[in-house]
Amino acid sequence: MTLYPKLILDALATVRYPGTGKHLVEAEMVADNMRIDGMKVSFSLIFEKPTDPFMKSMVKAAETAIHTYVSPEVEVVITTESRQAARPEVGKLLPQVKNVIGVSSGKGGVGKSTVAANLAVSLAKLGYKVGLLDADIFGPSVPKMFQVEDARPVAENIGGRDLIVPIEKYGIKLLSIGFFVDPDQATLWRGGMASNALKQLIGDADWGELDYFLIDLPPGTSDIHLTVVQTLALTGAIVVSTPQAVALADARKGINMFTNDKVNVPILGLVENMAWFTPAELPENKYYIFGKEGAKRLAEEMNVPLLGQIPIVQSICESGDKGTPVALDENTVTGRAFLQLAAAVVRQVDRRNMEMAPTRIVEVHK
Repeated sequence: MTLYPKLILDALATVRYPGTGKHLVEAEMVADNMRIDGMKVSFSLIFEKPTDPFMKSMVKAAETAIHTYVSPEVEVVITTESRQAARPEVGKLLPQVKNVIGVSSGKGGVGKSTVAANLAVSLAKLGYKVGLLDADIFGPSVPKMFQVEDARPVAENIGGRDLIVPIEKYGIKLLSIGFFVDPDQATLWRGGMASNALKQLIGDADWGELDYFLIDLPPGTSDIHLTVVQTLALTGAIVVSTPQAVALADARKGINMFTNDKVNVPILGLVENMAWFTPAELPENKYYIFGKEGAKRLAEEMNVPLLGQIPIVQSICESGDKGTPVALDENTVTGRAFLQLAAAVVRQVDRRNMEMAPTRIVEVHK
């Protein structure tokens, strides 16, 4: 039997690509590099993206079609190509981002997302280029906190890749899974699906040049935390807790998760949120409704810095619901507290970066 290109192409025309409903030849997915040597044929299939979910099944279907419609004795070698450039390897993602910080909490309800949002605003007010990724896949709140719930990010072709363009608000680049799901429906995803979605928000987005990239992590410990650690080199983690004993117990677990040998992410410090209640009309008064200085004692016990203590006032809740983070007004009690927190984070990051910098060896010539 003699092989020739039309025989192969006719066989491939029986295979339809699920993404478009067209067959491989009609969809121009068969590359112009077919080689025939006796009973051996080799060629490439072209896909739009290197992450195409049908890639493996299409290669198998093409091989089966040739064996069925030409001959089972044909030796088939199929390689794959993509029209778009591949996502950079882990470790080479976000080369223009100087510092990546995870904002975490051992449990929900301690105001972690509020701290992350207002820390981002305060860092931007200090003149830094800031990005905020809402990695709380199952409870995204960043769109509401920044009043961009109706925003729908678009994709642009940048450097040969289709990249998601973050939404910008208050000088901060924002992305959240909340932009892509129905806010009235529960997000019912298995761990693998959630992790893949997060990788796309990190690696397939145009974050550009940033001084600080904050990641608002889900509460507790989960696959999401491991995905972030395995995808990015974190500068460090910030753990948020209230002074309450039950929150401190979970905060301790969160610190242990980041510092164990498998994760090995440095703790930049603790933030004590809802440290005390201050009435707006009596800014000097402090009422310790959740306990006094619990996070401060935990920081001393675990030998990590206490980055800041954020009081609870009614305006924090109101501002978050309105989409105007309280840190926008530095003349308020909480605005000043978040600005001080941002300054403390900058100092801690600078200190860590200096410690991690290679020691300069000066050679003395006699």
